[in-house]
Amino acid sequence: MSKYACLGNGELLIGLDRFGQVKDLYFHYPGLENHINENQVHKIGVWIDGGLYWVDSPEFNVSVVQESETMAARIVISSDSLGLRITFEDVIYNEKNIFIRDINIENLFDHKREVKIFFNQQFNIAQDHIGNTAFFDPDNNCVIHYKGRRVFLFNACMGEIGITDYSVGLLGIEGKDGTFKDAEDGVLSKNGIEHGQVDSTFSVEFDLPSKKSKRVCYFMCAGKSIEKVVELNAYVLKRTSGDITKTTKDYWRAWVNNQNFSFYSLSDDITSLFKKSLFIIRSHTAKNGAIIASSDSDMLQFGRDTYVYVWPRDGAIASIALARAGDFNASRRFLEFCRKVVSSDGYFMHKYRPDHALGSSWHAWIEDGKKRLPIQEDGTALVIYALWNYFELSKDLEFVESVYNELIKAPAEFMSGYVDKDGLIKPSFDLWEMYYAVNTFTASTVYRALVCASGFAKLLGKTKSAEKYDKAAQGIRSAIEKKLYSPKDKYFYKHIFTKDGKETLDSTVDASGFFGLYKFKVFDPDTQMMKDAYETLIRKLQLNTESGGIARFEGDQYHHPGGNVPGNPWILTTLWNTQYKINQIKSEQDLPSVVSDLTWVTKKALPSGILPEQINAYTSEPLSAAPLVWSHAEYVITIVKYLEKLEELGICKACYPIK
Repeated sequence: MSKYACLGNGELLIGLDRFGQVKDLYFHYPGLENHINENQVHKIGVWIDGGLYWVDSPEFNVSVVQESETMAARIVISSDSLGLRITFEDVIYNEKNIFIRDINIENLFDHKREVKIFFNQQFNIAQDHIGNTAFFDPDNNCVIHYKGRRVFLFNACMGEIGITDYSVGLLGIEGKDGTFKDAEDGVLSKNGIEHGQVDSTFSVEFDLPSKKSKRVCYFMCAGKSIEKVVELNAYVLKRTSGDITKTTKDYWRAWVNNQNFSFYSLSDDITSLFKKSLFIIRSHTAKNGAIIASSDSDMLQFGRDTYVYVWPRDGAIASIALARAGDFNASRRFLEFCRKVVSSDGYFMHKYRPDHALGSSWHAWIEDGKKRLPIQEDGTALVIYALWNYFELSKDLEFVESVYNELIKAPAEFMSGYVDKDGLIKPSFDLWEMYYAVNTFTASTVYRALVCASGFAKLLGKTKSAEKYDKAAQGIRSAIEKKLYSPKDKYFYKHIFTKDGKETLDSTVDASGFFGLYKFKVFDPDTQMMKDAYETLIRKLQLNTESGGIARFEGDQYHHPGGNVPGNPWILTTLWNTQYKINQIKSEQDLPSVVSDLTWVTKKALPSGILPEQINAYTSEPLSAAPLVWSHAEYVITIVKYLEKLEELGICKACYPIK
C-alpha cells in the first residue's frame, strides 16, 4: 500500500496510509529506524451510539491530501450513516520532534451524542519487538513507549480534558491481539504497563452537541530519554498545539514560496504538485544531509528490503532538484554527507544508511571466481555532477574548494583511470542495478562528471588535472560513439558484456541510453544519429495503452502486467522525455505538448500528490515504492527546465528567479 502523505523535519519522518493512519515512523533519521513493522499501524477509532468504528472500516469515506503550500496533511473521515465528519490537520514541528494532529469532530445529526475517540499505538521500536516497554504515566496523564534511547510519548486533550481511559498490553504474542481489541466495548482495562511486543490504546470522552463540533489535539513527542519527551509534552501543553501547528505551516509556506516562481499559465494542479514534490524531497532529507530514496515500508511485503537508503545516484538527483528550487542549504548538506562516505579511492558503494554506514546490497565482489568492484559508477559520477549544479547556482566557491580533494579529485582520478584500452569505462552495475557491464547511461554520466571535474580544476588553477580529466572525458565520448552505437538499429546498445575476454553487445532499447546521452550532453541532440535514436526510443518504448508514458526498456519484467507492452511506464523515464521535448521547443506553439505531459504526471499521482516509481500499463495503478523521491526530483527539474525555456524564448521575463 502506497503512502498517501509524508511529513518530516530531518530527524522524524512519518508516513500515513490511505486511511490517514500512521504506518511508518522513522526516528532519529529519515529512513532509520522504522519503529512500526510491516504488519502494524497506529489505529484510530470512534465510539458513538453504542458501537466502535475504526477509520479503516466500511462505514467511513476517507480522503488524505498532502497540502501544496505547506508541509501538512489534511485527512477528512466522514460517514453519513454515523452522522460524523472528522477532519485531521497533521504536522511535524519543524523545530522539535513533535507530531501533532489537530482533530475536528463534527456531529451531523440534530441531537446530542456521547463520543469517545480512541488512539491505538503499535510499536516495533528499533525494528525489534524484544524488550519494548509501554506504560501509563499518571504524573503526566500520558502513555510512553520506550526501548533504550528511543522514547515516544503520546497524549491527547480537549481543552482541560485529557486522556480519560487507557490500557497497555501485548500485541500478537501469547494469544493477545492487542489493546485495540479491548476497546471494542468502549471501555479499556487500565492495565498500566507491559513489555515485549506491546501496544497501547487510550481515549478522550466528551459530549458532542447537535450540529456542533469539538476539537481534540493528539500529539507524539520523540526523544532519546523519558526526561526529554516529558519536557516536550509540557512544551506542547503550555504553548498549545494550535500555535505550534500554525508556526510550522507558516515556516514551510515561507520556505516553498521563498523564490517567488512565476509559473506562467501552468495549471494549479501542475504547480501544486511542484510544491508537494519539494516537500516530499525535504521530508526524506536528514539534518546530516542523507536523502533516502523512499520511506515506503510496504515494499517489505514483496521483497527483502525497502528503499530507505541513500543511493548516491538518487540523492544526487534530489540534491540537484533542491538546488534548482533554491534550497542550497539542503543540497550542500547532501554533498557533505557524500564527502563522509566516499571511499579513499574515490568511488561510492551501492548504497548507504542515513547514519553513514554501508547499506545492504546484492552486488557481489566476485563473479566466476574473479574479483570485481561492486559499484554503480553512475552514482559516483552524478555526485560530481550535482556538485557542479550546486556551484553554478550558488557560486559557493569556498565550499567547492573545501571538498575538492574528496569529492572532485579522488573521484575524477578514479574515473579517469577506470577505463579500458579504447578509453571506454570499465564494467560496473547499471542504473537499474541488474547487470554488471559497460552501460551507455553510466558512460554518459562519467563523461559529464569528468567534464565538470575538469571545469572545477581549471577554476581552481589546477591546469594539469583539468587537462587530464578533459582528455579522459573526450576519450569516453569517442569510445561511446565508436563502440556503443548501432547504425543498424539506429540506437545505442544497452550495454556491453565481457565474458572470457569476449564482448557481447545487448541491443535492447533502453530509455536510459538515449536520455543519458541527451541529459549529460555527450552528443548534440540535433545530430542525425541522436534524432534517429529518439525515433527508435519512441517507437519501441512509448506506451500505446490508456496509461501512456515511457517504459524503462524492452522486455522489462519488473511488475510486468502481461500482454504486448515493453513494460510499465515509469514516472522518471516519462519526465526524461518531457525534458527532451522542452529542449526542442522553438516557439510558444510548442508548449502544449509539454504541458500535456506535465498534466499526465499530475493525473498519475495519488490524490494526495504522492508519485510512485511506476504505474500499471493498463490501469495506471501505482506500483512499487510510493513516494519515490527520484520521481519527485525529476518532476521538479522538469518544471524548472520549462520555466528556463520560457525565459529563453522571452515568453516570461522572470519565471525562474534562481540564476
